[in-house]
Amino acid sequence: MGLEGFNAVDAGSARGELLTCCDVPWWADRLVEGRPYPDLAALLDAADEALGELTDADVDRALDAHPRIGDRATGQSATEQGAVRRDTKTLAALAEVNRRYEKRFDRVFLICATGLGADEILAAAERRLGNDDAGERAVVRDELRKIALLRLRKVVGG
Repeated sequence: MGLEGFNAVDAGSARGELLTCCDVPWWADRLVEGRPYPDLAALLDAADEALGELTDADVDRALDAHPRIGDRATGQSATEQGAVRRDTKTLAALAEVNRRYEKRFDRVFLICATGLGADEILAAAERRLGNDDAGERAVVRDELRKIALLRLRKVVGG
């Protein structure tokens, strides 16, 4: 789409693209209303600033749009999880750590998987199972932020 296209496209289309980055309507609306952006850095700064204002309910909503790591993903999630091996042993290990994580924190395990292999993802999940709820919420917010900004870069072609 490119930044020029993002700045020029109708509000509904821009909003739709933004919601694929982070499924929080007010966040998408704020970025749409901030157009036109002079450059990618200005858009990313505005997006990052707004991400810092997400409530716990916003984070929960955004998490609902993310598949479990290791599950068959579609859209941008499929590309991001592309390095995850799909062999039976790895999928079983990911399913088990997802189950334990969801039981512990009552939410999907979220990690910015781009560039990470299955062993790195499994190690991070095991490490994070030791976090308290407040500490893990902070980690989840940061992972969600990284994912949203990475996806936004892809949407605008940066």
